[in-house]
Amino acid sequence: MLEREQMVCRQLISRGIKNQQVLDAMKKVERHRLIPESLTEAAYDDSPLPIGMGQTISQPYIVALMTELLQPAASDRILEVGTGSGYQAAVLAEIVAAVYSVEIIDDLRVTAQTRLKALGYNNIFLKTADGGEGWEENAPYDSIIVTAAAKVIPAELLSQLKDGGRMVIPLGSSSGIQTLTTIVRHGNNFDSQPGIAVRFVPMTGVSQSPSAF
Repeated sequence: MLEREQMVCRQLISRGIKNQQVLDAMKKVERHRLIPESLTEAAYDDSPLPIGMGQTISQPYIVALMTELLQPAASDRILEVGTGSGYQAAVLAEIVAAVYSVEIIDDLRVTAQTRLKALGYNNIFLKTADGGEGWEENAPYDSIIVTAAAKVIPAELLSQLKDGGRMVIPLGSSSGIQTLTTIVRHGNNFDSQPGIAVRFVPMTGVSQSPSAF
């Protein structure tokens, strides 16, 4: 717990994260239990960590920033594209009513599900699928968070976002720096608000294939 409190003070508050619900969630979630055991000592470092299958867990600051940009409320139902380690889902689950998370790599989904269950989360729902297609059965969502870099925004995700809802997504080439972008839906219009430069693993699936452009 002390390591998490120090992380929040040194990495989050000092860099401008203000939402108290987000800060409280970051203090609660046991990041060291959602990564490979061999990396436990680095669990609260200000850096991403490998989780296997060529994927990473984002640094705590980026997780906190993306969560804050969603402006989450207690009654929200949120779609996450890219479960990864399950860390982002766990942070959201401390704040909102339900998190629906889609992971394209089944081995990662299975590992995350096992760890999240062991931590007692019962408001996180996972499935293995192409995240670019969203999770239609539970739509529309108050917010959508995408934890992989997209060359284009999948149309299916936009359609599953509630009017007034927010999407946070890294946009840009997977080979370079991307822009963390917030999309806000107003009826059939979508306002785009570019943010900081980030570096995420590439989003895969049908929506990102050359034929989709």
